[in-house]
Amino acid sequence: MPIDDKPKRYVFLLLPGFSPLGFTCAQEALALANRFADGRQYYDWMLLSEDGGPVTAWNGLQVSAQAGLIDLDRHDTLVVCAGVDAAAGSTRKVMGWLRRETRRGIDFGAISSGSYTLALAGLLSGRTVTTHWEYATAMAEKFPDVTVRDAIYSVDGRVFSCAGSASSMDLMLERIRLDYGGELSGWVADQMVYPARRPEGQGQRGALWGQLGVRHSSLARAIDIMRANLEEPLAPSDLARAAGVSIRQLERLFARYLETSPKRYYLGLRLEKARSLLAQTDLPLMEISLVCGFKAPSHFSKTYRKAFGVPPSRDTGSASFLVSRR
Repeated sequence: MPIDDKPKRYVFLLLPGFSPLGFTCAQEALALANRFADGRQYYDWMLLSEDGGPVTAWNGLQVSAQAGLIDLDRHDTLVVCAGVDAAAGSTRKVMGWLRRETRRGIDFGAISSGSYTLALAGLLSGRTVTTHWEYATAMAEKFPDVTVRDAIYSVDGRVFSCAGSASSMDLMLERIRLDYGGELSGWVADQMVYPARRPEGQGQRGALWGQLGVRHSSLARAIDIMRANLEEPLAPSDLARAAGVSIRQLERLFARYLETSPKRYYLGLRLEKARSLLAQTDLPLMEISLVCGFKAPSHFSKTYRKAFGVPPSRDTGSASFLVSRR
């Protein structure tokens, strides 16, 4: 617990298209801590934007900022809040400010795709971070020197990050616990009607059987193996061996629970990864085809068009995460 009674200040930098749920969960946890029975003000916070004006979230909600890119105190904690279009808010002015302020030795982190902005500013090299699962593949390809972890939040030294949405609640409850102890953190969790804070390493999405209705451990294991081997797809015999079943058993499991074949399901995972990379990065088609397990670009284009009704060269998706439109 800190020696003095001065509130800890969190500075939230809101970028256009930020996740309002992720930001609100984080800020609400701090505000609730100040309502604890002892009457002490544990936290203070400030909202910034690039120009000091209001910022519009991805859902149209507009939030007023209190200031622009001001000088921070070395005891502040900085949180970059982003969402569906982090690239648009990652301007030269913002990135220069981030580099300058983090050199003060402050704790800093990100909510959702705010991790991308920090990485683009060169502040995450060699670090382990988290971002929303929808953006994780694209970010990992864009920044090979950054370890993108499938977890609700990550802490690497003075750098922290979370997947956004409700996961920012878990992150902030842990930070409150480290700052002031478990009693305050637990009290805030109760106020948020959040009975069990999830641990740092928990995966972002629910267990496979919860997502797909899969109740067979061998099938779940096979799908996990597929997801971990999209760039170099395993042969059916190797996949079955790794899952601990015969090829015939594996085919029966996929037919019974998912009404498809292992081969077709595996191909679907690779194509979905390709579509995500097309929408969220500026990687060339040749590179995308290779990282998704297609050795020949012509085969990739033909397979992609058959699956989605449009060739990959014309399918850029509806959301651009890593490609700035400026």
